[in-house]
Amino acid sequence: MSTLCSVIKFENLQDLRRLCHWGPIIALGVIAICSTMAMIDSVLWYWPLHTTGGSVNFIMLINWTVMILYNYFNAMFAGPGFVPRGWKPENPQDSMYLQYCKVCQAYKAPRSHHCRKCNRCVMKMDHHCPWINNCCGHQNHASFTLFLLLAPLGCTHAAFIFVMTMYTQLYNRLSFGWNTVKIDMSAARRDPPPIVPFGLAAFAATLFALGLALGTTIAVGMLFFIQIKIILRNKTSIESWIEEKAKDRIQYYQLDEVFVFPYDMGSKWKNLKQVFTWSGVPEGDGLEWPIREGCHQYSLTIEQLKQKADKRVRSVRYKVVEDYNGACCPLNRGVRTFFTSPCTEEPRIQLQKGELVLATRGLRYWLYGDKILDDSFIEGTSRIRGWFPRNCVEKCPCDGESDPAPEGEKKNR
Repeated sequence: MSTLCSVIKFENLQDLRRLCHWGPIIALGVIAICSTMAMIDSVLWYWPLHTTGGSVNFIMLINWTVMILYNYFNAMFAGPGFVPRGWKPENPQDSMYLQYCKVCQAYKAPRSHHCRKCNRCVMKMDHHCPWINNCCGHQNHASFTLFLLLAPLGCTHAAFIFVMTMYTQLYNRLSFGWNTVKIDMSAARRDPPPIVPFGLAAFAATLFALGLALGTTIAVGMLFFIQIKIILRNKTSIESWIEEKAKDRIQYYQLDEVFVFPYDMGSKWKNLKQVFTWSGVPEGDGLEWPIREGCHQYSLTIEQLKQKADKRVRSVRYKVVEDYNGACCPLNRGVRTFFTSPCTEEPRIQLQKGELVLATRGLRYWLYGDKILDDSFIEGTSRIRGWFPRNCVEKCPCDGESDPAPEGEKKNR
């Protein structure tokens, strides 16, 4: 009993509140529906347990469910890892290279960023994911990525079960010209026939589960490829944006320098081992990181300080050329914009043609920034912040420059 009490602490029970959110409710609901229907369809109608193949198939379905839920809950409850409150570098002189977080009362360690949702500085923060109601960062990056891999694989297996169940049960009832297709029906032959008939309700439930499985495979599969792409480069989504702005800053000022990302080990295998280990614990403590030869331990943080001082790089001014109604997944902005909508709880900004916005970061088809309401925005007293599609805005030209500073800031530079 004492051992159980030592494991279940008050803080752990508080973390259970993360389940009371639309993201985990939807995610766990999809997992439950697809897993349950796949097992029911297999046992009752497609692949009975008294056959060897049916037993192996049933064990595989259970295995997919267990592994998916394990990595999902690990990503949610283990968390990304937070910078300790009051943290400061061992060498006091290094503090000049770091930003100070007033909320956490600590310096931001290299690769860490403050999350407004978690209200903490997150180590190696990638993004705040609403589906796990937590940040993706240093400690749970591997579990989160494995979940993104296993979920499409499990849904693909489930989708196969759904398709074959509907086909085998409808084969002798409806032809639709399918009798010319040669498929091994041995798994569907029962003697005696199944106790539970495959009725209209079962068909509707199976078809619904098939839609969920296919949708999850496509959506989550795309997220997996995005994550594995940045992992092989040893970056995060935020760091990719910082690197993009660094190249923009060098090009804008025509500087004789080249920005080299300091944490790319130069080998995809070495970068992969920074996240995935046999022990399941990522390398490093999340505060200090191995760097490639010729780089400084604080190369990225120094670049961040340069961008923070340069208002033109920190926020690029755009003019709205097409109206945007603020929809989360706008159908009228194109297929790519629709399917690459940011998976975040941050709001979308309604835009009207002729308005001005300042973009601070972004994705390939989306930008994040502030709408300029009036002149007081320059003092930071009036703003609306959120995401908006790239294809409804264009950069404001100014004296032939592609990325001008806002009015008033260029004069003070």
